[in-house]
Amino acid sequence: MSEPTKTPVRLLIHGASGRMGRALLRLAAERADLNVVAAYSRSQPAQRVIDGVPHFAVAELSGAPEFDVAIDFSLPQGFDPVLALCAARGKALVSGTTGLSSAQNAAINDAANGIAVVWAANYSLGVAVLTELVRRAAAALPGWDCDVIEAHHTRKLDAPSGTALHLGAAAAIGRGEEPHYASLRAGDIVGEHTVQFAAAGERLELIHRATNRDIFARGALEAALRVAHQAPGRYGLAELMFPNL
Repeated sequence: MSEPTKTPVRLLIHGASGRMGRALLRLAAERADLNVVAAYSRSQPAQRVIDGVPHFAVAELSGAPEFDVAIDFSLPQGFDPVLALCAARGKALVSGTTGLSSAQNAAINDAANGIAVVWAANYSLGVAVLTELVRRAAAALPGWDCDVIEAHHTRKLDAPSGTALHLGAAAAIGRGEEPHYASLRAGDIVGEHTVQFAAAGERLELIHRATNRDIFARGALEAALRVAHQAPGRYGLAELMFPNL
């Protein structure tokens, strides 16, 4: 006898017209374990249904259909309504929106008392593992110099990148002080991050290179699948995806 088919996790995509939003819609459509029930963008959509997915303006968010988890890749000014929606509905939230204020981060912590929340600056599963390796290396090498070097395309304005700062924070936890940062903007580099530990006569480098932006969307979809039915709390990507790491 065949196993019963599992009900797909129902997704709400917030920030659907952005680069990440479009990737999420495209990749989710290839999976049988995920079902996008609504997609929200800042402006009114030209079509109400695209490839079988209902599209709405964010002004219509309060009337969202039933969902299990929302994935948010938007802007700081658009973050509060989707967090409030998830909190009111008791549904999980996966967010990669960067530039959030201290008040918004406090609101995430408050919401995590009632719902499961994942926030990450980078949804690459490789970076999730790298973050833990950096923390461990920094703790094991407290007297070594530590530098975080990152490279991105010329259109990326913030420097250091959010991922570099995230890796630096992991190093600071391990060694008790912030590392040094260096940033490079050139060509169409998707994203490269190197955490270097150096002492007299030796050097250790931990490196992650992204060559395709789809890795971030795939990671967010995997996180949504894992967190959809988790108990309330604020979850890190590494602990969610690799609990035995």
